[in-house]
Amino acid sequence: MERLRYRLITGPDDAEFCRRISALLEEGYVLHGPPTLTWDGKTVVAGQAVVLPTGQD
Repeated sequence: MERLRYRLITGPDDAEFCRRISALLEEGYVLHGPPTLTWDGKTVVAGQAVVLPTGQD
């Protein structure tokens, strides 16, 4: 599977979301900016951008 340089991960703000972000950090991604939260009327939905370092940063 191709590793994209930029990814925006979204989903319910729960333990599974945290596991998904943690797994990407283990793969070498780094957080890009702060997380974002919104309410869809039923659930708090989180979003977090991650990037792969290029060595030029």
